Amino acid sequence: MSETTARVASAASVSPGTVVTGSAPPRRRWARLALRGLQVLLALFFGIASALPKLIAHPSAVESFDELGWGSAGMYVIGALELAGAVALLVPVLQSVAAMALSALMAGAFVVQIAVFDGQYAATPLVLIVPLALVAWTRRGHNADLLRLVRRRG
Repeated sequence: MSETTARVASAASVSPGTVVTGSAPPRRRWARLALRGLQVLLALFFGIASALPKLIAHPSAVESFDELGWGSAGMYVIGALELAGAVALLVPVLQSVAAMALSALMAGAFVVQIAVFDGQYAATPLVLIVPLALVAWTRRGHNADLLRLVRRRG
């Protein structure tokens, strides 16, 4: 039985007066919910575990950025970028762009970890790039919406 025939057969079994709404198949709905959950987890990680220590000048963050030679200005800029990315991951029209931007930030963090800190925590940025790439790819359809908004404003 084809998918179309199955829909017609299931629609014929609906009692009169019942409103049939088009909803996504359960598998697709669960995939969307799982992806949304992943985005929330990433946003929480980048907002709380990564950006917050930089923005409140936690001693460990201050020490790391002093060792880099970037000082407090670099620390606050990176913290602000991470926080902005975390918030943007939750905004539908920005989620793909945010995931790409955070991936680029993590690529830079990987290079810094290898070059300056002898690769001590180099795996963390690489591990984060994988789910960020998944979000960027699956939400790429929103990029056209964002482009339309930008063109309308310009």
